[in-house]
Amino acid sequence: MRTTWDKSLACAVSGALLALGLAAPAFAQTAAEAAQDFARTLDGTGAFVSNDTYLSALESDAAAGRPLALWQLGTMYENGEGVDKDPVKAFGYFAQIANQHADAAPRGLEADIVANSFVKLGEYFRLGVPEAGISQNPAEYHRMLMHAATYFGDPEAQYRIGLLYQQEEGLGLSPMLSARWLQSAAHKGHCLAQAQLGNLLFNGMDTYPPRPAEGLMWLNLAHTTCLGTSDIGVADELLNRAMSIATPETRAAALEMANSGVAVSAQF
Repeated sequence: MRTTWDKSLACAVSGALLALGLAAPAFAQTAAEAAQDFARTLDGTGAFVSNDTYLSALESDAAAGRPLALWQLGTMYENGEGVDKDPVKAFGYFAQIANQHADAAPRGLEADIVANSFVKLGEYFRLGVPEAGISQNPAEYHRMLMHAATYFGDPEAQYRIGLLYQQEEGLGLSPMLSARWLQSAAHKGHCLAQAQLGNLLFNGMDTYPPRPAEGLMWLNLAHTTCLGTSDIGVADELLNRAMSIATPETRAAALEMANSGVAVSAQF
């Protein structure tokens, strides 16, 4: 697996990697809270450590190719946390994680970091990184998501694939496949996947018949799961739209499903 990803991904990102000199990457002082916690863990005392210590910890671990340090540096440059925003460097760090750890144990301690790196790379391919000579590449976007979704079972990737199966310009219209991918992410607690699955089931699509009670149940669950997050607005918009046209019978059936604790697992 690693050999395959090293060759294929290298073809797509070689320009960026060469520009960055990832064999000896440039490092920056971290301002992210996660990086501070990481440095304290390495310090072993739990006490305050200096910024130089944070930098030293990240440098040594990133040079050794450890995903956590590479991820922290990538997110720093992506968001401009403590450093100037630099999508080229961010892209390079995420690409290094993907190249070196594509075949990491799917349930290992660092699996979520590796999976999220594939999702990040996919987003860069979706938007393009002109500074690094990376053009928009939908095929690479889809490929990155598929690896994260199938090999790592990453819910964000599964959610995005579910949406792509609702778009002709995505992966082609297939409401059945969309429902399957959304359901997989929804059962892992991805609140927007729950909302979009509920929306699809409630309304149906093309020849895919609606199942309004099941849909409304998922939409209500999404409201609960999304509470306190930035996704609550999207979830509630879909819920309110469905509630405005749901019949009393549909509402009662959805409530009964929710109260009985029945998980929607019908064959799509």
